Amino acid sequence: MALASMFPRPATALEVVSRFHNMNAISSFIVNVAPTRVRSWHKKLCPSQAKADEETAAKAAARTTDKSSPTIFDKIVKKEIPATIVYEDEKVLAFRDINPQAPVHVVLIPKDRDGLTQLSKSDPRHKDILGHLLYSVKVIADQEGLTDGYRVVINDGPNGCQSVYHLHLHILGGRQLKWPPG
Repeated sequence: MALASMFPRPATALEVVSRFHNMNAISSFIVNVAPTRVRSWHKKLCPSQAKADEETAAKAAARTTDKSSPTIFDKIVKKEIPATIVYEDEKVLAFRDINPQAPVHVVLIPKDRDGLTQLSKSDPRHKDILGHLLYSVKVIADQEGLTDGYRVVINDGPNGCQSVYHLHLHILGGRQLKWPPG
């Protein structure tokens, strides 16, 4: 059923809920159809469902991703896909995450993937870029004003909820972060 026919005018939350027969249908609609802001609202109201969605996406990516084909990050590096770039040098690129988990949430990637799909797949030839990525985190954190601290996250593999197989670091800050994280 087309969304426009379901909601021909702005709808209240009660009207939206009444169109679905159960909570799974509502969650599916929000995750698969609704815009990013509504997804963010959904994550706050249904954190266990949002966590399950992220885990499912990560497991699907691990099964279906051709790790040799270009990733969304390769396309951002080539400027084929727009991104809000906050830092760039000859080796790395950093941009704002489209689904921020903190007031400051930046994704940092090597421009040349060079087989570095995951941290666990690194080998001695990657030492220089790995060191450069970590130093770049410090530069970006300074630039973003994260003087009271920040967190660096690398998701690795399906159990680490990695959904893009191009090594990337998440830089999170701008609020008090909690422990444990996941």
